[in-house]
Amino acid sequence: MRPGVVALASASLLALGAAPGGAPPKPLPARMADTGGGTQLITAVAPKAGSTSGTVTWWDRADGRWVKTGSARARFGAKGLAEGGRRKQGTNTTPTGLYGLPYAFGIETAPRGTTYKYRRVHRNSWWCQDNDSRAYNRWSEPRARDCRAAESEHLVSYGALYAHALVIGFNYDRPVKGRGAGIFLHVKGRGATAGCVSVSRDAMRRILTWADPRRRPHIAIGTANGPTAITRY
Repeated sequence: MRPGVVALASASLLALGAAPGGAPPKPLPARMADTGGGTQLITAVAPKAGSTSGTVTWWDRADGRWVKTGSARARFGAKGLAEGGRRKQGTNTTPTGLYGLPYAFGIETAPRGTTYKYRRVHRNSWWCQDNDSRAYNRWSEPRARDCRAAESEHLVSYGALYAHALVIGFNYDRPVKGRGAGIFLHVKGRGATAGCVSVSRDAMRRILTWADPRRRPHIAIGTANGPTAITRY
């Protein structure tokens, strides 16, 4: 094989995560720029930015190595994925990036063994998405006076989709109006989402019993390659 071809082949293997010399490929978290500093990580990967489906995998770090604990098929926004820092509200895109997971919630009780902070949904539980409200991108119970119902999610009305969910910390710590609100990891329905990440009910329950707040889990969302490649985060 010519030297140039050898170099090209080696570069291709490295891009896929394979180590030179025939060593097994590094696990995805080991190839990422940042994993949040904890010892648990969820990765949500789509093949490309326009994809509406992909894979969610949860990982544990032990003895200095990342180990795959579980995985499930996932759905993303109906319009694919968009760079989190430039995303706009109402675009039906899932924001890429690395985010904390502030707390879990659900219409149903938490799965047995859940240690994550879990908030039950009631009839007056809302998630405010009103750009004119001081409660923007926050749980509001009851709905804040300055938060219009038409610009909010009445959580209980989502039924099986919100049986169990984790809040994704996109635009959460210092909310930027117009960037987006109410991005969750939740139970999937029949199709793509409005911007959230969704998995099966069984997978959602497994994730909740696995997640340990003491281990500071984060979620990384991105594509397999390209400008929104998950390895950038």
